[in-house]
Amino acid sequence: MFGAGASSKTFKKAVDRNRIKRLIREAYRLQKPGLKKELETQKKYLTLFLIYTGKELPTYELVYEHTGKAIDKLFRIITKGN
Repeated sequence: MFGAGASSKTFKKAVDRNRIKRLIREAYRLQKPGLKKELETQKKYLTLFLIYTGKELPTYELVYEHTGKAIDKLFRIITKGN
């Protein structure tokens, strides 16, 4: 399971919050295959919720990079626990 969020206190317009969530979901979708495969091999489940805490609207490149770092950390934790 996966979810994404952005603060309505920081981003007053729903359009901005929705764009951030869309960017996060797309970045996760493109980078999840390795993590998903490892979870299936180990017969484990993962629920992940990413929250954007920045003050400005991010670029896709920034979201993609940081999402990748988070997925890499999770991957290392999962493989290390084996």
